[in-house]
Amino acid sequence: QEWLVESGGGLVQPGGSLRLSCKSSRLTLEHYAIGWFRQAPGKGRDGVSCISMSGEHTSYGSSVKGRFTISRYKDTVYLQMDSLKPEDTADYYCATESAKYCSGSYKYWGQGTRVTVSS
Repeated sequence: QEWLVESGGGLVQPGGSLRLSCKSSRLTLEHYAIGWFRQAPGKGRDGVSCISMSGEHTSYGSSVKGRFTISRYKDTVYLQMDSLKPEDTADYYCATESAKYCSGSYKYWGQGTRVTVSS
């Protein structure tokens, strides 16, 4: 049984949108800052975005800033992805921070959801 479960991935055309969700049946996600990551085929894992436990503080990678929006509501964390580009194609993962704020120390991970941007 996974600690976190991502959903919402799929195939989308360039310029399209997707919304990813991150949930857990084993953890109360309201108690954690949450990060989103992605790993493109043949590449390393990159940080995409992070949101603090309160939701007041967010951060974004330079390649997605202005196109992606992270948010949270109760026990779910979302990643709204707009103006998608082929280079956004990757497996997307969410993870819990070890603290209330985004500090770069992640503890629990999901198995990922695949996003493919292609015409």
